[in-house]
Amino acid sequence: MKNDDVKEFVKERYGKIAARSSSCCGAQTTCCTQAPAESISQKIGYSQEEISAVSEAANLGLGCGNPLAIAALRPGDTVLDLGSGAGLDCFLAAKKTGPSGKVIGVDMTQEMIDKARKNARGHDFENVEFRLGEIKNLPVDDRSVDVIISNCVINLSPDKPRVFKEAFRVLKPGGRFMVADIVLTKNLPLRIKNSVEAYVGCIGGAVLKEEYLKAIADAGFDSIEVIDAVPFTLDLVSSDPGVQTALHDIELSDKENEELAKTIESIRVSGMKPNPITFKDTNRY
Repeated sequence: MKNDDVKEFVKERYGKIAARSSSCCGAQTTCCTQAPAESISQKIGYSQEEISAVSEAANLGLGCGNPLAIAALRPGDTVLDLGSGAGLDCFLAAKKTGPSGKVIGVDMTQEMIDKARKNARGHDFENVEFRLGEIKNLPVDDRSVDVIISNCVINLSPDKPRVFKEAFRVLKPGGRFMVADIVLTKNLPLRIKNSVEAYVGCIGGAVLKEEYLKAIADAGFDSIEVIDAVPFTLDLVSSDPGVQTALHDIELSDKENEELAKTIESIRVSGMKPNPITFKDTNRY
């Protein structure tokens, strides 16, 4: 599948999700057993206090971890969220940075941007801004951001090395990134990797953990640390609407489904842009 085809399919799918009240499966799937967004968010690391602190409309239950749990945001920070969706992580970040800080959300889907802006207006988040754009070509100035966060979005980009290079470009020297994402412990079977539904569901686009970390190091980051890596469990895999459709269409056996779940990890990883800028020891991770 060509990269442009992937991008258009991702935009279409997440545009449709934005039009719904949650990520619950629609007519394209054969069932709707998905847990509510709040339940999914709790399972992937959000506290009840965090979930309750923002509008229900901002939480679509689409993530794979909680990047804010490791972000250690400070008042006055400028924060950039890659793939900001309906705004959940942006709004939580805004509460930590305070009125002296700024939060920028970037998403390539117009429907998500519209939904996030509506959510911001409805809850007086004056220090949050949403911009339409691609994470591999960020509409953000050089050296203008203190912290980058992202939640299960970079795996959707066919050009992950470029995404990390863009992240490096927009961070200030000494700036840091903290992301939650999906990686693999071994290669996927081709029939899953080639499934566009599995790609949009965050699995087909995932790469081996070693490849993911190397892309971060090659972009120039240092102090790279995997905070945690846990299996992306079968109940969470099957709760994703895209994955649910893919697994149904591919008709995996129960044993194959169990093996698939063991192959997929949710990781939280952090890194820093050197200050002063240096490219020494960039292969440490």
